[in-house]
Amino acid sequence: MGLAAGVNHAMRSAILAAADSPRVRRFVSKHGMRLGAGRFVAGETLDECIPVLRSLGERGLYANTTLLGEGVRDEHEAAAVVVRYEEVLDRLAGTKANVALKLTHLGLELDEELAYANLERLVARGSFIRIDMEQSAFVDATLRIYRRLRDAGFENVGAVLQAYLYRSGDDLAALAPLRPNLRIVKGAYLEPAAIAYPAKPDVDAAYVRLLEESLSGDGYTAVATHDDRMIEHAIRFTEEHGIGRDRFEFQMLYGVRPRLQQDLAARGYKVLVATPYGPEWYPYLMRRLGERPANLLFFVRNLIRG
Repeated sequence: MGLAAGVNHAMRSAILAAADSPRVRRFVSKHGMRLGAGRFVAGETLDECIPVLRSLGERGLYANTTLLGEGVRDEHEAAAVVVRYEEVLDRLAGTKANVALKLTHLGLELDEELAYANLERLVARGSFIRIDMEQSAFVDATLRIYRRLRDAGFENVGAVLQAYLYRSGDDLAALAPLRPNLRIVKGAYLEPAAIAYPAKPDVDAAYVRLLEESLSGDGYTAVATHDDRMIEHAIRFTEEHGIGRDRFEFQMLYGVRPRLQQDLAARGYKVLVATPYGPEWYPYLMRRLGERPANLLFFVRNLIRG
């Protein structure tokens, strides 16, 4: 058994708990980019991120970028985030990249109307923007805002559905008349069994169902997974049902399975790499380390070497 395979769930949880201690958090926040966080985050500034996005494009890959951060404390902070995203959109001109963002970063926890107005201001600039999905508490408001933008005539906006939520099949059916642009993910937040599948096999099965339903509709589907089985299933399904490659794409995270990303692009599939940046990268890094043993071991090795 390889070292990565031998790291069980309990060990990962223990290591991540230790990594989130105040002392380690301070150390990693100071030295994390040098120790390996840069594998998953394209720098702390937009100036550092743009060359990474251009490099991905030169290798035949597409990208989106996100200014890392979630909840904001007041309207002024939300307004500042909007200004920063306006700069991002301006700087993305000439790249094969677009924006994905969280509504709580635009003020959703403060006021839904505030978040809508802030997002509408960005979408009105004409570039495509993906609204990321957050915890279950924000699903209804997020989908309401997405629907309002589409009803207002904006086609350059997409949303996300999380397969592990029981409700997502109904949400997809409700959105279908819009011919939506949807990213299909398994789901990454800790949710109670009352609203989300707790077991991985059930989540996988729900992902396949949601994926097939989305691909069979009239919209556009972003197949967001690093799972070889799901990727090959999507390829077989689209080939068997005559679904053109202009109706879907694959999406993966920056720094996770880059060889697979290149292989799919070489096979003629559109591959988009989610490439975030920003000074608030620590929580994002912790989520990436908790997802796969290989990610965790990569960082620990660099921490020891450092």
